[in-house]
Amino acid sequence: MPELPEVETIKNDLIPIVVGKVIAKIDILSPSTLHSCTPDVLNAEVAGKRVTDLIRRGKYLIFQLESGKYLLVHHKMTGSFQVSSGSSEPPNHTRAAIYLRDGIVLFFVDPRRFGRFELTGPLSATLNKLGPEPLGREFTAEHLGAMLAQRNVPLKPLLLDQGFVAGIGNLYADEILFAARLSPKRLASTLDYHDVRCLHAEIQRALREGIARKGASLVNYYRPNGEKGEAHLAFQVARRAGQVCLAGCGGMIERTFFRGRGTYYCPRCQK
Repeated sequence: MPELPEVETIKNDLIPIVVGKVIAKIDILSPSTLHSCTPDVLNAEVAGKRVTDLIRRGKYLIFQLESGKYLLVHHKMTGSFQVSSGSSEPPNHTRAAIYLRDGIVLFFVDPRRFGRFELTGPLSATLNKLGPEPLGREFTAEHLGAMLAQRNVPLKPLLLDQGFVAGIGNLYADEILFAARLSPKRLASTLDYHDVRCLHAEIQRALREGIARKGASLVNYYRPNGEKGEAHLAFQVARRAGQVCLAGCGGMIERTFFRGRGTYYCPRCQK
């Protein structure tokens, strides 16, 4: 579930804990969590290396190492980090553990086992496939408009396409489209100047508000200190099927499956 606001929050919470610290070892407790190399190769590359930076790209959390290597972490549906001391027992569903030399441990907890670790170099094929950052300087309304004009596909699956724009997931896509009063089935190429500027503004507003509220804790997301985020408290449509639309239109929020993804919307506001 963690989307851009949640991963950005995790990054911000972990920066003072890990940046400048040396990795002692990484235990991989679930083989499916590690991609691209074996646990032995991973530890040969990371053990004794200092973390020089912690950054986010799309939904990826990236540990930058002094060797020039990067450890990419994708939380997928249910992954989260829990920070503890070296004497602590791993929580239930721990799939990996990053041990720092100062005694801090980052437990990667993932009930569904979809999360993944990947060791890569600076020219990562994984990261190069991602679209622009929706909060980046290059992501202007004009840039978005040019991108949309070339895509004759519905808006909802397009916003979820990480190659189109990086970081937006199912929950925030529904919130963005509702706030912009755009149907999830509307073809991207049909948006006019006003629609594009409204969509651009709502993408950035929704994501910034999500970050300010420390992410949405609807199901599995927790911050590394165990606290919940509060972004979901401001959601207008996501997970509100059967409830009255908060825009005052008199309609009811509906849930449908569109292109295989659960989609929440107001039929009156998003015609």
